[in-house]
Amino acid sequence: MKAQPEIHRDEESGNALVKRSSLYQEFLAEREEILRHKWVQSEKAGHDVGFERALLDWIRFHRDEWRTKRRILRTVPSEE
Repeated sequence: MKAQPEIHRDEESGNALVKRSSLYQEFLAEREEILRHKWVQSEKAGHDVGFERALLDWIRFHRDEWRTKRRILRTVPSEE
């Protein structure tokens, strides 16, 4: 079995680093909220409202509050 080229290993290592980053984790959490909002809005409308419409609506009406709540939750020590 041939060893993987050095570039490929570096790329995998970089991808793993990105996926562990707090910025990427925030992106994933925000994306999940947008998809949840899309589902709720689509259910209310009776049809798929589309990602872009849901994204813009979520940013306009919910993003600031969502970010504030996440910031607060991160600063409150957990009870273990």
